[in-house]
Amino acid sequence: MSGNGFDRAPGAGRGRGGGAPLAPESGPRMGGGGGAGHHQEPLRPPKTAPPPARTPAASEQARVTSLSENNCSSSAMTKPKVIMAPTSISKLSVNAPEFYPSGYTPDFTDSSSEDGSGGYPTLTEYVQDFLNHLAEQPACFETEIAHFSETLNGSVTTDEALQELVELVYQQATSVPNFSYMGARLCNYLSHHLTINPQCGNFRQLLLLRCHKEFENRNEAAKGDEAARKRFHAFVLFLAELYLNLEIKGTKGQLTRAEILQTGLQELLHTLFSNPVDNNLTCAVKLLKLTGSVLEDAWKEKGTSHMNEIIQKIENVVLDANCSRDVKHMLLKLVELRSSNWGRVHITSTYREATPENDPNYFMNEPTFYTSEGVPFTAADPDYQEKYQELLDRQDLFHECEENGTDLSGTGDLYFDDDDDDDEMDPEIEEAYEKFCLESERKRKQ
Repeated sequence: MSGNGFDRAPGAGRGRGGGAPLAPESGPRMGGGGGAGHHQEPLRPPKTAPPPARTPAASEQARVTSLSENNCSSSAMTKPKVIMAPTSISKLSVNAPEFYPSGYTPDFTDSSSEDGSGGYPTLTEYVQDFLNHLAEQPACFETEIAHFSETLNGSVTTDEALQELVELVYQQATSVPNFSYMGARLCNYLSHHLTINPQCGNFRQLLLLRCHKEFENRNEAAKGDEAARKRFHAFVLFLAELYLNLEIKGTKGQLTRAEILQTGLQELLHTLFSNPVDNNLTCAVKLLKLTGSVLEDAWKEKGTSHMNEIIQKIENVVLDANCSRDVKHMLLKLVELRSSNWGRVHITSTYREATPENDPNYFMNEPTFYTSEGVPFTAADPDYQEKYQELLDRQDLFHECEENGTDLSGTGDLYFDDDDDDDEMDPEIEEAYEKFCLESERKRKQ
């Protein structure tokens, strides 16, 4: 320590190694050297006051502070710091499609858009977005289909655009689970409301051609691998929905079903039963549950027995095919469903005309009674028919008494004389009652 009370280190205030800060081993110091504009502490305190005495701890703190300040001063002399603004990494792209809030439907006819796509780069993206929207929210079909159709009428102006629209709808209906029904409804609406009619055909004609292309490959698909059969089954169920939902105007203006689809479904059933693996048979059951009643009615009008032939094929499969037990049970349940007229009840028949033979729901609303052993029985149980009828007669009698205001427990009872006020029991009843009391007492003591 010098006489002035400051520690000095050799070379204090001078840089080393091209302006690098002094290394710690060069010794701590206060008041770094000579940078321009750098504030230096005075070399000695004023003469009027003696230098304050320092404790070892205070002296060490001063040495550390001096070293820190001198390091900063030396760095400022040699290489000024440049403060860089933080760089933001953006994921936005100039090629990204425009964003639309939820519930907003773009307008392809918007003249402010350069390509007329109303915010979507292509018509394909707009159609695909609407199809996905329908798959997620089927209830919006009624409220949004009209605007969608109007937009397409202003945008689909070429054969290629119409063919692409048909392909998009077909792929969505056969690849998205549970979209076959909504896809069939969409096809029916567009077939009646799309005004474009190019040389290659209208929407319905192109749709049927697309389905016919898939229909031609039915035999290969039914014998193919798991993925091929899955695509084939999706096509079969979509064609079934089309048959039920696609309406065609007849010669007299009446709406009818497409006859060609009926023939196609018959051929598809033949293909499925000719390749009796489990998933083919399951698809056939779904198809018949969906369209069996309509197909049979149409065939009966023509005087054909195609449904009987199909039921015979099912029975042969149950007997001969190596399908699983669950699938065989499913086929037998289908035969049972058909025997009950596909579960339909004719509205024209009245309650009096209904019989157990012509009404499968004949016993549905009948009450259930119980025997003394607690066994339930209904009108459908042949062993209890007489007992059941007797209980029904009693029930009707009680209802009649209640409607007439007659109290069976008091005066005016149909079973007792109004003038007989004698409360004494009949001798036989009294004797039986006494036996009952004695027997009850004996059992209680046991």
